[in-house]
Formats: sequence, C-alpha cells, structure tokens
Amino acid sequence: MSFITDSAECEGFETEYVKFGSGDKALVILPGLSVQSLIPLAPAIEKQYGLFKNEFTVYLFERRKDLPGSYSVYDMGNDTAGAMKTLGIKDACIFGASQGGMIAMCLALDYPELVSRLALGSTAARVSESRSGVIKEWISLAEKADCEGLYLSFGKRVYPENVFESFKDTFKEMAKTVSDEDLKRFIILARGTLGFDVTDKLENINCPLLLTGDDSDGVLGEEAFKELEALLSDKEDFEAYLYSSFGHAVYDTAPDYTERLYNFFTK
Repeated sequence: MSFITDSAECEGFETEYVKFGSGDKALVILPGLSVQSLIPLAPAIEKQYGLFKNEFTVYLFERRKDLPGSYSVYDMGNDTAGAMKTLGIKDACIFGASQGGMIAMCLALDYPELVSRLALGSTAARVSESRSGVIKEWISLAEKADCEGLYLSFGKRVYPENVFESFKDTFKEMAKTVSDEDLKRFIILARGTLGFDVTDKLENINCPLLLTGDDSDGVLGEEAFKELEALLSDKEDFEAYLYSSFGHAVYDTAPDYTERLYNFFTK
C-alpha cells in the first residue's frame, strides 16, 4: 500500500486526510456523513480509487477535529478550502458524495480557483423539512446512544436491501466500537446538514459538472437528484446519470462508478 494518513494544520483547526497516488493533477474526495471516521479505512479507499493513482494525487478529507457546537455545511466548505490551501491544492478535481457533495458545491461557489471539475453523487441542493426525516431519525438515535439502532438505520437507508442484509451482522459489530465522542461528533455534523440550501446560487458554478444519483436513494430520495438536474440543466459541460437499484451509496455499490468518475475527470 502506498497511502499515507496525515493532518493538515490550518489556522484555527486541524483536519485529517488520506493521500495516495503520484499524478500531477489533484483529486479531492469529500465523503458523506459517517458514524465514525473513515481514516482507518484508508487501504479500502486506496483500492476503490486505484484507477486514479497514476494520473492524480488523491486526497480524501475528513471533517475537522474539535468541532464547534454548531457547524454548518457552509462552515465545512470554508474549512475544506482552508485545508486545501494549507496543502497547496488548487485547480483540483472535486468529488463530493452526499453531505460531501453539499460541501463540494460550497467550494465551487465560494472558492472557484480551487475547483477545475466537479462531480456530485447522491446529494441535494437543499435539505428542506420534508427531506430531512432520515437525518433527524439518525440524530435522535445518536442522542439516545442507540449505537446499534443508528448503524442499522444507517445501513438500511444508505445501501440496497441485499447489501444491507449481507452486512447486517457487520453493522452490529461496528456499533459496539462507537464511542461517546463519535456520537457527539455525528450529531453536530448531521445537524449541520439541516437547512442547507444553495438553489439560488447554483447558476454561479462555472466549471464542468457531473451529477449522479440513484432512483432508490433511501436518504434524500430520487427527487433530490431531479431537482439538482433541473437546476443545472442549462449549463454547458453538464452531465447527469441516474442509476437504478444501487441505493444512496451508489458511489460504493455500482461497479462502474469509479470508471465513470475517471472518464469525467480525464476529459
């Protein structure tokens, strides 16, 4: 394995990241909301995105350490920009999944110099009251410290039924490793998604953009994809692709997903 894990020491905060690859171009991956940190999954992340290793230097950023009590998606975008600047990353290809897609939109809007191409997966331009039910369910379970219930709800909503059933016991075992700090962090990050809305700003994104989603998205629903597609449809260099039956985590479950990203980012 050739990955490294490290921390970017920024002004006022610190954020962990995974880095691999040796290419001249930068690819920044912004993952979605997770119950626990993804940094320990670095070997699997490198394997999943191994297609990029020769042409890109790949970075996957976690959210900052020591979260403030209130931390919105817009704050996450500002901190991601700070981490990128600290590491000298600019003009990068950005892939954001779920909440990471919301952060990616904030980056493209507020820091266009950092973004050359933008791929959004299973995300939304806004998290309205009607679209926040699943996130509120997760917050409630975390507040009750029902770790098994949280992991099972997370798995059921994020993955297609066959995948969820196959890994149900794994989710139960993972729940046993969740700490009080994990729960506190998860609640802050999940709350930060509520009320997110950039529908009136998307016309200001000027870079090439790929939108993907799935018709069986159990977190945000297919309508989130359709709304984003409609808002972006007049843009030049815009592509959209809707998968079927791969779930919210289509970015992990669809066999051609990484190749689709690669083809877009190497155009």
